[in-house]
Amino acid sequence: MKRYDLIIAGAGPAGLSAAIEAAKCGMKVVVYDENARPGGQLFKQIHKFFGSKEHKAKIRGFHIGEELLAEAADLGVEVVLNSVVIGLFPEKEVTVKIDNHVEHVKGDTILIATGASENMVTFPGWTLPGVIGAGAAQTMMNLHGILPGKKVLMLGSGNVGLVVSFQLMQAGCEVVALADAAPRVGGYGVHASKVARCGVPFYLSHTIVSADGCDHVTGVTIGEVDKNWNVIPGTEKHFDVDTICLAVGLSPMSKLCDMAGCEMEDNPAKAGFVPKVDEFGETSIPGIYAAGDVSGIEEASSAMIEGRIAGIAAAIRLGYISEADGKEKIAEQEAALNGLRQGMFAPGMRGKMITETEEGVSISQNLLKHGFVADDEIERFPGITHSKGIHPVIECTQNIPCNPCQDACPKHCIKIGKNITALPAVDEEQECIGCGMCVASCSGQAIFLVNEDCGDGTAEITLPYEFLPLPKKGDKGVALNRKGEQVCSAEVADVRSAKAFDHTSLLTMKVPKEYAMKARFFRKEEAV
Repeated sequence: MKRYDLIIAGAGPAGLSAAIEAAKCGMKVVVYDENARPGGQLFKQIHKFFGSKEHKAKIRGFHIGEELLAEAADLGVEVVLNSVVIGLFPEKEVTVKIDNHVEHVKGDTILIATGASENMVTFPGWTLPGVIGAGAAQTMMNLHGILPGKKVLMLGSGNVGLVVSFQLMQAGCEVVALADAAPRVGGYGVHASKVARCGVPFYLSHTIVSADGCDHVTGVTIGEVDKNWNVIPGTEKHFDVDTICLAVGLSPMSKLCDMAGCEMEDNPAKAGFVPKVDEFGETSIPGIYAAGDVSGIEEASSAMIEGRIAGIAAAIRLGYISEADGKEKIAEQEAALNGLRQGMFAPGMRGKMITETEEGVSISQNLLKHGFVADDEIERFPGITHSKGIHPVIECTQNIPCNPCQDACPKHCIKIGKNITALPAVDEEQECIGCGMCVASCSGQAIFLVNEDCGDGTAEITLPYEFLPLPKKGDKGVALNRKGEQVCSAEVADVRSAKAFDHTSLLTMKVPKEYAMKARFFRKEEAV
């Protein structure tokens, strides 16, 4: 029987991060994963991450996955794919099905990093081909290059629903609507805003009534729900679609923890049935750890840090690193994790109604109900300025743990401070040079460069653009406002792409100057 210092179930962000930290300490590590490709969710995540440098902010998920795999390989971590851990016992014996045979291996320590599975909801027609999870749609698009459909309705306004809606449009799908039974948007406002300004309507307090079709989806009916979650008669709305995406939450895949005899709890704050763990991720069984979504649903950035902490803790337990040195390393990781767990989206804030930002600014109610900040709300946020000439306009209106824009500006025009969740503000004493690094670095695509008066009756807005084919200088079309409505004619004045922008092109459009603070997206079509 093979023996390892650390056996890890799951080669996702938590598992790989733990393997790296343990291997750095000299441990013999094996990672088992049921998929044909390691990396877990990271290779489906083509968007840029939030956080700060230590959280790998402004780096796209699949690039982070590539970095983790390369580092693990360099450290000699053994990664076994197409392998399913089918048994885990308190004595730390693991049974693994690899291809068509079963192996038994023994670990001095074990990490369970099996992640989570997508939730589903039932309605008439929910078993029709064309009803899929948002994660499945993401897999089809970003791993296999296959469109899940042409016309899609998304159910769920959490970060998964918002991010996948945008990626569906990037892939060439039409998202006809985004619905959610909840009365307000559940994910980051910046994610909602970039979906809304592309013209996708939000239907909050709405759920799916039924799906149409015989052998595949041909349409969907949604309806408004009352406070008891019952559909209100007469509020039904029908859409012709070929795909219904469900982004209705995740559930921890904690069966291995239960099988091993770990003490479990049904914890709604962690999204389900999870093992009880201490601050190092150790379960009730000494030497068995859990990290990532299996111990509570959070972002991939948090999963990576939890994995690192568990890997270091395992090294301390086996004497590969001194307790003093190990705890010093863990303290650094805990500080980084605490940074991600601040702000209005912190795990402890789930379900709470927040009316003001940390700075005392009233939250945009229109953003929560319709997915975009209204014109009469936007001016109250500190990122909105009206300087002469080109200047940044930052439409980040919630306390999100993210600060790459502060470091991206070479002239220090943008300030956030030490509190990573503080609303970004513009230092009007510093001169903007229009380099666009802030626009490209913003993970939420919430920063614009604006010249409100070019002197000829026009204004210019530079916006982040991640669609293909790229428009060209001189292309004419229409400008869309934050709601996604056509507001005026627009002409492309410039398109900039650079390696430093990491595939976020900067599109500058020229519009009548009265629309300088309203026009936020460009669509190439006949001018109005």
